Order: sequence, then structure tokens, then C-alpha cells
Amino acid sequence: MEYLGFIFGVFGLMAYMQTVSLKRRLDLVEKQLTGVEGTTYAEDRTSLMKMIRECVGKSVVIDLKEGSEDPDIMMYGNTKSGTNTVLDVDDRWMLVRIVSKKGTMDKLIRLDSVQTIGMKQE
Repeated sequence: MEYLGFIFGVFGLMAYMQTVSLKRRLDLVEKQLTGVEGTTYAEDRTSLMKMIRECVGKSVVIDLKEGSEDPDIMMYGNTKSGTNTVLDVDDRWMLVRIVSKKGTMDKLIRLDSVQTIGMKQE
């Protein structure tokens, strides 16, 4: 009987962890969807948009939010052997050219997945 209680306890803990994870993801989606003026999200997005527009045509280092990582950007573009160059930007997307030993590729990146962007130090 003790084992049965232990098993139900483990399943209950697993169910609790799933709901916490789901709540965190739901909060993230709500935060991304509320681009209304006056929220901190809108202010952060505005400053990010301004920074990205200033970086068009320049080499940058891009940090993506957790869960949105792109291996090409992380492994090639943000290293000494490669570069990320912002080609174009609009309200939702950013076009980036990644030049590396592997080759040259153009990627479209959703602005909601960008954590920070900065100028690359040579």
C-alpha cells in the first residue's frame, strides 16, 4: 500500500511540473501578444527595433531567447570565424546573412525571438 501512495505522489508531482511549465509558456505567449503601448514589453520592443534599424548593413552579435535558438547563428555567426549581417528589417522579421566556413546563407528571424543584439567587435 505504501508503494501505491508513492507512485501516486510521483505522478502528482509530474502533473504539477507539467502545469507549471505550461503556465510559464502561456505567460510568454501572452507577453508576446500584448504589444500594446504602455507595457514594458512594448517599450523593450521599441528600443530593440530602434537598435536593429541602426544595425542594417553592419555585422552584429545576436542573442536569441531561450527556446528560439538557431544553431547556425550561435555556432557560426556569433564566432570569430563567421559574421551575422543585418540585411533588412520590418515590424516582425529581420533578414540576416550568415557568412561562415560552412558557406553563406540568408535567414529570416522573428523579432519576438531576439533577446539582444549588439555590434560585433573585430
